Amino acid sequence: MVHNAPAAEAEAEPLVLRSLLLPPGREWRPRGVGWSVIHLAAGAGYWLGSRGHHELPAGSLVLLAPAVEGCVRASQVGELSLAYFHVEPSLLGGLAGLPDQAALLQAAQNPERAFRLWPLDSLPGQLWTGLQLQPAANRLAGRVRLLGVFLEALGDGLEAAEPPAEVHPEAGARLRDLLREMPAARLMEISFADLARLAGASPRHVSRLFTELVGVSFREKQTELRLGRACELLSRTDQKVVEVAAQSGYPSTSLFNLVFKQRFGVSPARWRQARRETKPVRRRASRVV
Repeated sequence: MVHNAPAAEAEAEPLVLRSLLLPPGREWRPRGVGWSVIHLAAGAGYWLGSRGHHELPAGSLVLLAPAVEGCVRASQVGELSLAYFHVEPSLLGGLAGLPDQAALLQAAQNPERAFRLWPLDSLPGQLWTGLQLQPAANRLAGRVRLLGVFLEALGDGLEAAEPPAEVHPEAGARLRDLLREMPAARLMEISFADLARLAGASPRHVSRLFTELVGVSFREKQTELRLGRACELLSRTDQKVVEVAAQSGYPSTSLFNLVFKQRFGVSPARWRQARRETKPVRRRASRVV
């Protein structure tokens, strides 16, 4: 559910999505408790903070730590439409234990995490888009999805909540063997948690190892493989786009269309049409490692 909020916002209820329309040149100062997540739905503006100023392009997603001082200002040339919500860790009950709350407090005190700006094509931006395209069926589901956007926008800010991981010298060799033996189709489907379990090390350690071995993060490699599979199906079969999306690891067709267009500049249907109008170019399959 989306609530409209006045420009002079009082203390806002956490995990409730609100909207705000700023006239040209007007300013708005987030006053919610805890962390703030702000999406620039339409228009452009600026973040004017005590630690620096930032341009806010349309579609971008902003994460603000609790103690950040500053305001959002609409540009002089047009209105700025915002959607935002707040997250208060102490009100998350059993969902966030004491170590998680301590980690969030530590992240809030880190200057590098005080202000984070994510473009629409980032994973937090994609989750936000999915949230808008497929509204939650009820209030509780909506809160859970908002919390998911916040955690992705925070990134690795909860790393401190993990117990110190043992260093397993053999984890790198084990992961290398796994990636060499694992078919691309399996890597497209496996969760990162399962991959870390198979490697026998903590997710944090495996994340670093994967990037060292492959050159990109696990999420980036999985997206590359999924889009490669989608291109193969689009060019060689007559399957519907919804079927191609499902077989490429995207249960949401809307999210598949969004990710595909961000990568190739056109929709899957237009890509297929253009592909069939030109002579296909055969490419060699590349290994993961």
